[in-house]
Amino acid sequence: MKRKANRTLRSKFTAFQGIMLPFRLLWRLWFYLSIFIAIAAVFPFILVFSLKPAWYRYFFRFERIWAYIVLLLMGFIPVVKNRHLIRADRQYIITANHTSMIDIMMTLIAVPNVFLFIGKKELASYPLFGYFYRRTNILVDRKSYSSKKFVYWKAAEKIAEGYSVCIYPEGGVPNEDVELAPFKIGAFKLAVETSTDILPISFPDNKKHFSYNFLKGHPGILRAIIHPPIEVSKLPFVTAEELRDKTYSIILSGLPGR
Repeated sequence: MKRKANRTLRSKFTAFQGIMLPFRLLWRLWFYLSIFIAIAAVFPFILVFSLKPAWYRYFFRFERIWAYIVLLLMGFIPVVKNRHLIRADRQYIITANHTSMIDIMMTLIAVPNVFLFIGKKELASYPLFGYFYRRTNILVDRKSYSSKKFVYWKAAEKIAEGYSVCIYPEGGVPNEDVELAPFKIGAFKLAVETSTDILPISFPDNKKHFSYNFLKGHPGILRAIIHPPIEVSKLPFVTAEELRDKTYSIILSGLPGR
């Protein structure tokens, strides 16, 4: 009797999933339209402030507004925990788990300090969005050693100018079954050599609500959990490997099931 009831429940769930499929696909397509609607809403401002690197601080304000608009149009409610741990007068190397296209928006919303992304160059090919992303962030070709070397130098230069930088240390979006992929060492070498504090952030909901699987996802609350910064300046003998492992454990602690 119990087995029959379980089969019935599974059958109903499968039927429900089939009914929801076209709505999910439409919702996914709406995501790309939302990006352009949000860009259109702030277009005059981001166009002007993207013209000169010295104006990036103003551009950043409208970039955050853009992120809010995209998430709200998608039916997401961003919730940031422990934002008070971020000091306005400090620079950070921002690190977070990377599981979704909405990680960019959530990072912009979570961190009020002006920062640049170090991101993959493929994003620069997106119409319109790619234009602004290319002009205002640091892009890397992960297959090119010379590109990685240039990005490392450029990031150090931006930190010296007073900016924070965001690096997703998994190096790419891992398989959906992977909770947290091993971290690349670059962000932590940069932290040691520039004596810049690490700001770890956990996104426990992004994969569940908006993974790279077009058949999954739904609106809802998205949390960004800000962890206490790792004050590299107070750890003169710390190694990049130690920083990497410590940051990995911290971010992992904020993910589901931990």
